[in-house]
Amino acid sequence: MILYRKTTGWIVEEGKRCHDLNERSLDALLDHDDLYEYLASQIASSDPLEHFDPTSLEAPIEHQEVWAAGVTYYRSRSARIEESKDSGGGSFYDRVYSAERPELFFKAQAHKVAGPNSPVRIRSDARWSVPEPELVLLVNPRGSIVGYTIGNDVSSRDIEGANPLYLPQAKVYDRSCALGPGVLVERSPLPPETQISMEILRDERVEFSASIALSEMKRDPQTLVEYLYRDQSFPHGCFLLTGTGIIPPDAFTLQSGDLIRISIDRIGTLTNRVA
Repeated sequence: MILYRKTTGWIVEEGKRCHDLNERSLDALLDHDDLYEYLASQIASSDPLEHFDPTSLEAPIEHQEVWAAGVTYYRSRSARIEESKDSGGGSFYDRVYSAERPELFFKAQAHKVAGPNSPVRIRSDARWSVPEPELVLLVNPRGSIVGYTIGNDVSSRDIEGANPLYLPQAKVYDRSCALGPGVLVERSPLPPETQISMEILRDERVEFSASIALSEMKRDPQTLVEYLYRDQSFPHGCFLLTGTGIIPPDAFTLQSGDLIRISIDRIGTLTNRVA
């Protein structure tokens, strides 16, 4: 089943039928010990909506923090090494790929997050910006993965490549993150053959497209969550981007007007245009 957020509250979809939820807050939904069971009970006790407009959705987030993991795919390791070789930072990424401890960093608060069909941004002081399509985990306050959505971790590769310590500036700014269109609520992990795909259109022409399977991810999602929750509390839960294995060629940089489509099996497609 999939959770969607609209201005009027939260809706759950099951079998192409949508139901309005009694709970009007994601914070409250994440307080349930078994979110899947709670949603199933809501579906069983309510009539389906007569009409549901999927084009007017908001980002599926309220008071949750958004964090991200880096260098979780081999392709990402290679790209980070290449972009930072002139600054001497290449070995950092090789070591973090092989280390037991993952790279984790803060990405966004809710007001910085773009929803489906709303614009993302690239930094005005960056020369080399790329989208990063990622599987995103929805984690409850107790550290359990309860759902999955799609994320776009827009990044300034030239800023991060100049010095690894510039990562917060390369990653964290207004609308550098997009989430949606909804949250797939599952009891079981997504299968490793699940595909993530992305295409970037410029002037209605496909400028870049690629896909990758979750099986290419080196890090186990639950291990990423365990490290994130060490000595940290998330009273409203959090979203955790799990890294990207899709990297456009070095000659590519995002431009204003580009259309980014990211799809993940069973979750849907997240579409954003660059402001």
